[in-house]
Amino acid sequence: MESGGPSPMPSSIPTPRTSTPSSLNPNASSPQTKICVYCGSSPGKSPKHLEAARVLGRAMAERNIALVYGGGTVGLMGEVAKTIVSIRGPGAVHGIIPEALVKWERDDTYGAMKDANGYHLPEQSVYGRTTVVKDMHTRKRMMAQEVLEGGPGSGFIALSGGFGTMEELLETATWNMLGIHNRGVCVLNIDGFYDGLLDWIRKAVEEKFLKPGNDGIIVTATDAVGAIEALRNYKNSEARYGLDWSQQ
Repeated sequence: MESGGPSPMPSSIPTPRTSTPSSLNPNASSPQTKICVYCGSSPGKSPKHLEAARVLGRAMAERNIALVYGGGTVGLMGEVAKTIVSIRGPGAVHGIIPEALVKWERDDTYGAMKDANGYHLPEQSVYGRTTVVKDMHTRKRMMAQEVLEGGPGSGFIALSGGFGTMEELLETATWNMLGIHNRGVCVLNIDGFYDGLLDWIRKAVEEKFLKPGNDGIIVTATDAVGAIEALRNYKNSEARYGLDWSQQ
């Protein structure tokens, strides 16, 4: 959500008029669970971060959970995507990337394929489906929309990352606080990576910049299965703002 602008997300989770079976499970009677993973386009210094991406990818694939992510093929982004595709196939992953970032968040598989607009795409059999969009605002709106349309347990998980990951994480938490959505938000705290953020949240409550109770909007886990379960069992804070976004 750009500062001062309208919310890029719908005012509430849409209710499908008819049940849409999962493309990965034709016998499903409800929408497939979808998790948007925010993470870095770098592998990080410690190998624990890259391994965490692999483990999360395997855990999601084993539970038939679809991935929505930022579309990069390098770093943690590429690792979680190709892990899921290797197990569940390309239909399990949708990457959404702005045109300007394609040259930065890509590997050499981008050379062969192009979409209808002439944008280079990564190999679908390795990284899943990729959509190239014009800007960051559109990317975030599309990722969030897919999660809102997902089944039970859909939500947002942040692996380790930099400014971009933190911005996406905090914006998504803010949308939850303001009542724009009610999906779970979880940080997968690898080797204490997010300890500083969690300390800041506690301090913000102590100094009365956050309402007591809203410190629980972002939940935490230290392993992949714990993060997935945290979304499935997510309870919204009673201190959230009851704002009406229906006119947005």
